[in-house]
Amino acid sequence: MRPSARIRHVARLRYGAALAVTLAALVSACTVDSGTAPPRADASTPRASVSPSPETSPTPTPTAPPVLAVKIDNVGPARPQTGLDAADIVYAEQVEAGLSRLMAVYATRLPETVGPVRSARETDLELLAQFHDPTLAFSGAQSKLLPLIDKAPLRAVPPEKADAAYYRGLNKPAPHNLYLRPDKVMDKAAGAAALAQTGFRTGPAPSGGKAVKQRTVKFPAARFTFTWSADRGRWLVSMDGTRARTTDGKDLAPATVVVQHVKVRESAFHDFLGNNSPYSETVGSGTAEVLRDGRSYDVRWSRPSADEGTEFTTADGAPVNFAAGQVWVVLAKA
Repeated sequence: MRPSARIRHVARLRYGAALAVTLAALVSACTVDSGTAPPRADASTPRASVSPSPETSPTPTPTAPPVLAVKIDNVGPARPQTGLDAADIVYAEQVEAGLSRLMAVYATRLPETVGPVRSARETDLELLAQFHDPTLAFSGAQSKLLPLIDKAPLRAVPPEKADAAYYRGLNKPAPHNLYLRPDKVMDKAAGAAALAQTGFRTGPAPSGGKAVKQRTVKFPAARFTFTWSADRGRWLVSMDGTRARTTDGKDLAPATVVVQHVKVRESAFHDFLGNNSPYSETVGSGTAEVLRDGRSYDVRWSRPSADEGTEFTTADGAPVNFAAGQVWVVLAKA
């Protein structure tokens, strides 16, 4: 095993052990996370080795640069969002009361502003473990989840750790008005190489598939609809029956949509009303549906461990390519 890989492997083993110990003691509550001009700032919130012996260890292979992941509010009062169209990957996950939340991953470019930013969930830690030391921007978490975030192999930058990075906008009510300036937490965009380990590869479409004009995915209290636009070569997103656009009027229009069927179980966390925080398991295997080029492909997904990317394959085991452009992954209950 290469030294860089060994270091990451050990870090993840330690994190996994800490996770198991901490979860055994958990019992508490968290806060429910419950438009249209670009948000304006009114005030900032607070700012955010031992080298191996050259005689005994080979020169480490350079690792992929870190990505920026941002937790994005997705209830009605939080829409439209800002900077979501610039993300390379958008994950949609279920949270308390059957609502949805987004995690946007930025690698190839950083927008000027992203938001509204909301709190993290346990699902995010497993999702992000496939990236090399990602930066996670979020606005807090259930108090007993915070130690797990601190132990996770990522760089956490909530408002209290990055005082110049966040501000409150004037066009939405709190708590749906917290925005991030990405250039205050990242020197530059990581680049496409940072996505290589995730298994999201671009290239020609698989053979077969079936023509489809629209696909809807339902959570208990949220709904995503993807409608194919042949003119634009993109899937137009609607959320809860309304076309999804950014604050500057741009359609949310990914080139590829993945409906990934996963186990959604109860976690050890609850909100202050007693609603359980769902945990979407992204390590394992199962079925998925890939939408690209106006067609739907039934595929399999596999992710043996948290520090590995997800492989999407056809029935005969061939890797599935995605179309060039933004990818949405909806974590739907299997």
